[in-house]
Parts: sequence; structure tokens; C-alpha cells
Amino acid sequence: MKSASRLSRVAVRDFVFVLLLASRPLPVFASDTLELIRSRDVLRWGADAEGGAPYVYPDPQKPEQLIGFEVDLAEALAAKLGVKATMVQNQWDQLIPALERGNFEIILNGLEITPENRQRIAMSRPYFVYAQQIVTRKNTDGLTRIEDFGGKPIGVLSSSVAQRLVEKISGVDLRIYPGNVETFRDLKANRIEAVVLDLPIALYYAKPDPGLKFSGAPFAPGYYGIGARKSDASLLAALNQAVEELARDGALERIYRKYGVWDERQERLKDYQPEAVPEKKSISTLRDWPKYLPLLLRGAVTTVELSLLAMALAVVAGLVVVLVRLYAIAPLRWLARAYVEVIRGTPLLIQLFLIYYGLPEIGIRLNAFFAAILGLGLNYAASEAENYRAGIQSVPPGQPEAALALGMSQWQTLQHVVLPQALRVVIPPVTNDFIAMFKDSSIVSVITMVELTKVYGMLAMSTYDYIGLGLMTAGIYFALSYPASLFADRLERKLRYDRR
Repeated sequence: MKSASRLSRVAVRDFVFVLLLASRPLPVFASDTLELIRSRDVLRWGADAEGGAPYVYPDPQKPEQLIGFEVDLAEALAAKLGVKATMVQNQWDQLIPALERGNFEIILNGLEITPENRQRIAMSRPYFVYAQQIVTRKNTDGLTRIEDFGGKPIGVLSSSVAQRLVEKISGVDLRIYPGNVETFRDLKANRIEAVVLDLPIALYYAKPDPGLKFSGAPFAPGYYGIGARKSDASLLAALNQAVEELARDGALERIYRKYGVWDERQERLKDYQPEAVPEKKSISTLRDWPKYLPLLLRGAVTTVELSLLAMALAVVAGLVVVLVRLYAIAPLRWLARAYVEVIRGTPLLIQLFLIYYGLPEIGIRLNAFFAAILGLGLNYAASEAENYRAGIQSVPPGQPEAALALGMSQWQTLQHVVLPQALRVVIPPVTNDFIAMFKDSSIVSVITMVELTKVYGMLAMSTYDYIGLGLMTAGIYFALSYPASLFADRLERKLRYDRR
């Protein structure tokens, strides 16, 4: 009966799992995506509205509503197709993988028509002519060309044409950002000397700012196009026709003038001649591992440095916090408890933003490395404080009472009676936190730290080999964390009571 009951529970569990799996929305790749769009009456377009002005961004007057010249363009395109447009939020440098997964039908978000993009996806005829613009602080002189950047810290948007252009300049201290707003924050905080970005972004964010200026004339013009899967030939043809009609009847000019991005360069749209699609290169990073592994290991060194220093800070700060919480006067105990609750109750990402971008507003400027150490260390200090508290409170109360009765001071009791026993208890959770920090250190890439996961992301975006690079990156993380587990096991055995 017990065996039959167990089998019944397994069958029910598997049945529920199948139902849940079947109920999940899976990407649909129809033989004719255009017909699918019309049957649904919705054209889904992928974009990133975070810091996305003037392309797509929340209306300052009605934050629940999106505006931008690409929002208007998407609606105009959808109207030409006889459907409605709906935006799907997605991280900008992951738009192409998301398109291939079927999260949306097209990409419409300042996607440059480049050989690299055209190898992976199909791209429509251009709908906008952009150019690159250098932005500096008002009092900066001389940085009018990218050739002037040697030895200077320069900010660019991740996976952009600006990044590829600046990477070619020798000696540049390249800082890669996940969004546009962060580059200007660091520029105004004197962490970088210049920003290179697309002209529409500079017009919206930098031109109205009295502390910033355009340095030199716009350069390196290029085209934005709509991205679609290569198999969606009919959809691409319909989009090309729609863009051509919008350009011919003046709708594009009206939209661009509305958002202040129309200029004489847009006349080049009429003369655009598509180039042949470059042959897709097959890249196997596993086969060419000697080429990519050193880059990943360089990022791993940064990860190890960050994790070791941040964990050292967490261990010391956590011990101070728990001793204050348990043994200090009441006001300090309340502050220590509040610290633990606030830090544990707020996301690490927000804490990093406050440290890196918020502190400069009150005159405290930390570089990315020290800001990352401080953010990780103070965050994990709250967890270590709770680990220590559990270890200290696991010591039988009779032991410290006996020590005090024998004439030992409270500090001596802690040092010789309580803490040595608590240490044995907290080794496993502290080690687990240390291993977790190796993985959580990847979040510091949002403040321009190029650690192991960031290197993986950059290489994966250029090679489109997520599996090979992912296996190498996972292997490096495992090689870093497994010795820590072995060391903790050995230390645990050495500190057991029965081996003393």
C-alpha cells in the first residue's frame, strides 16, 4: 500500500507538471508571421524604455504612457499593416536573442544596420540616419575626435556602434554602460572624460544640460533599421513597403520634427542602397578556446579580487554589527538591528546605485572598484551578522555565566568562551555566502566593472555563441568556488570537538 501510495503521488505530481508546462506561453514561429500578426491584430515590437529617450520612454506627465519617435513610428507601421502596435520591454543589448526566441516579431529601438547584425537577423530598409556625437563637460577642451582619446576613460553604450569605434583606438580606458543615463552621470561626476553615443540620445540628454557640451561635429553616420527573423520574408517586405510609404508621404519627417531629431541627414534615406548580406561566419568558441579563455580568465581575476575584498569587509562589519546588536546600549542595538533589516530588505542593485551614483551628489566619489567592494561588503555584512548571532546564541547560556562568575570580563568571555564555539557553527553558512558572492559579483557590471560575467556577455554578443562561452564561464566559476567548499569542509573537521 505504501508503494502504491508513493506511485500515486508521483503520478499526480507529474500530471500537474505537464499541465503547468502546457499552460506556459511558448514562442510561436508560424510559417507566415505576417498572417499570424494579422490574425492576432497585434504587432509586437521589442525595445528598452529604460533611459530610452527620445526613442521610447515614459511620458513625464503620464508615466504609465510611453512616448518617443519610435513609439509613433511603431503605431504608424502597425496602421499600415492593419493592426495595433504593442511594445515588449527587453534589455537593449539582448534584443536580438529575444527576437530569435520569439518574444516579439520585430526590433524597433535604434538598431544599427551593421554587418554584425545582418549576419544574425534580417533588417529592413533604414528609417533614420544617425551619427555619432562626442559629449564632454563644459570646461573640457581638445576631445573633438575619437583619435584624441588615448589614455582617457571614455563611456559608451554596451553593444553599440560607438563601442566598436572606440575599441579600435589604442590606449583608451573604455567604460561600457548598460544604459544612456549612467554615462552622463559618470561624466558629470568626473569619473570619465567623454561619452560617445548616437546623436538623438545626445540631443535629448546632453544638449539641454548646462554642464555638458557637444565636442566636435557629428561623425560616422549610419542607419537604423527594423530587425526581423530571417525566415520572416513576407513581414520584412511589408515593413519595407510601409517605411517607404511613410517616407514618401512625409509622415517620417513629421514624427521626427515632433521630437526634435529631424536634420538634413534624413535626406540620405532616399539614396540608400542595400549592401549584400555578409556571409554568416560559424564561430565555435570551444574549438577556439585558446583565443577566448585568456579574456575570461582576466575577468575572473577581477571577480576573485572583488569577492575576497568584499567578503573580508562583510566578515569584519558583520561581526561589529552583531556585537553591537547583542551587547551595546539600547540606541545602538536598535541601529544595528535597523541596519540588518534595511540592508536585507532592499535589493543589492539599488544599494550599488546609491553608492556609485548617489554619493557623488553629496561630494563622495568612489571609483567603480571600491564602490563594488563597498556595496557587496555592506550587503553581505547583514547576512554575516545574522549568521554570527545564530552561532553566539547557540552557545549554552550557562557557559558565559560561569565564565563571568569566575571573574572573566565580558570581552574575555566573548573572546575565549563564546566566539570560538560560535565560529564552528557559522563556518558552513559563511562559506555558502562566500560562494554566493562569487556569483552575485556579476551584478557590479551595472557600475562599469568588467568582471567574469560581463566579459562573457560581451564575447557572447560578438560571437553569438552563448553555449560554448557559457560552458567555459561556468567551468571557471566552479573552479573558483569548489576549492572554497573543500577548505570549509577541512576547517570544519579540524574544529570539531571530538578532534581536540
